[in-house]
Amino acid sequence: MRAFIITCALYALLSAVAYGQEKIAVIVNKANPTQSLTTKQLVDLYMGRLIAFPSGEHAAPLDMQLDSLLREQFYQGLTKRPIGSINAYWSRVKFSGHAKPPLTMASSAEVIKRVREIDNAIGYVKLKEVTNDVKVVYTLVQ
Repeated sequence: MRAFIITCALYALLSAVAYGQEKIAVIVNKANPTQSLTTKQLVDLYMGRLIAFPSGEHAAPLDMQLDSLLREQFYQGLTKRPIGSINAYWSRVKFSGHAKPPLTMASSAEVIKRVREIDNAIGYVKLKEVTNDVKVVYTLVQ
């Protein structure tokens, strides 16, 4: 009986945690031929190891500011690494000159505006903020 109660309590706790999680949408311009991206492709794009979409067209990743909670949730959910290690990685890569970090935006509205205006832009916002004038190519539950 005790095991049953503990199991039920654990299930309720996990359900509450899962319910509170917001989805993050990775968006591209409607004209972009990319329909979806894999987790690996997205990690490679946002970590500077890949500079093009699967079609071969140059990709211009957009990021949120360093202190943004959405940025932290995006990278942790995508890479399964703490944001501190992501920041350290970019410090090393920038210093070596091997890659440039994604362009930083001040808000989700700015990301959506840029993606809408620039064919090769790719960004991330909360799923509930996505508008009809951009295309979702990946959804991440943080």
